[in-house]
Order: sequence, then C-alpha cells, then structure tokens
Amino acid sequence: MFLPIYIYGQPVLRAVAKDITPDFPGLSELLDNMRDTMLRSDGIGLAAPQIGKSIRLVVVDLDVLSEDMPAYKDYKKVFINGHILETNEEYDSMEEGCLSLPGIHEKVSRSTRIRLSYLDENFEAHEEWVEGYLARVIQHEFDHLEGRLFIDHISNLRKQMIKNKLNAMVKGKVRCSYKVKTIK
Repeated sequence: MFLPIYIYGQPVLRAVAKDITPDFPGLSELLDNMRDTMLRSDGIGLAAPQIGKSIRLVVVDLDVLSEDMPAYKDYKKVFINGHILETNEEYDSMEEGCLSLPGIHEKVSRSTRIRLSYLDENFEAHEEWVEGYLARVIQHEFDHLEGRLFIDHISNLRKQMIKNKLNAMVKGKVRCSYKVKTIK
C-alpha cells in the first residue's frame, strides 16, 4: 500500500522515535507498505516517522544505484531499533534531498564511516561498521529517528535562503509526484 509521506512541519518528524518489540502489531505489512511507498516515491530510504509512525524502523534500497555503484546491487535492508554508536573524524560533503522536504537539495557534511547497531527483520542483532555512500544514507535515515532533518546540518545562511520554501510546506503548499500529508 502506498502511504502518504509526512512533509516538513509535521510534529512526528521532530520527535525521537521509540524502539519496538517483535510483537509490534502488523510489522510485516508495515514493512511491505514502507518499501512500496519508498519505491513509488523514488526514494532510496524511508524512516517510519516519514509515514507518521514514531518508531525506530528504516527501510533502505540502494539497488537502483547499482549501475553506477555496483557494490549496491540487490542491497535492500531493514533496520529496526537502529542506533549510530560511533563515527569517524573524516567528513565528506554531498548534496542531499528528502521525501519529507520535496524540492530542497543542500550540501550536507557527514562522517564517512559509522558504527551502528540494529535488528534485522527477524529481530536478530547486528553491529557493524559501514562507510561511504551507505554511511551517508544511514545517517540521513537514522537522523529521522532522532527527530532531525538534513536541513539541521546546513548553515544558518542556507537555512535563510530556503526559508520561504519551508514556510510554504508548513502552509501545505507542496508539489510533488507522490502522496503527501501536510499540516494543513
């Protein structure tokens, strides 16, 4: 099922998400719906707060990038109760966008290597280091679980330059190719 994406201004995007347990109701269906929503919205990652659920759940699908980045061929993963445990001191700056902030793209500096912990779909625990583009994607998606957005990582000057776009989103003035849920 194609779910609406919650747009900037929705309070759930600023809340710290809660861990879930294996008996979370309808988890399998929710994961299927999140994957479907992410793909139909042309996203490569989607966090549960972006569909209005304040829980620590993320889906990532980098297979669409595999032509340019062969390492991500068939890379599809679920992260339950994910947390970033450690980052390295090396940073890389790259343009990012977000389904919850349609039409906004800004350069964001992020750590190039991170250590994370999470549970997979079977609630098996994992702890691993990831690097490069995958580290960026996970940091972006896990930020949603902490109530942060990529625009929180840009300068005050850049924030001023996109202020009108953000205000328009809060007022419900959004144009994009997928279903959205705005405040108004």
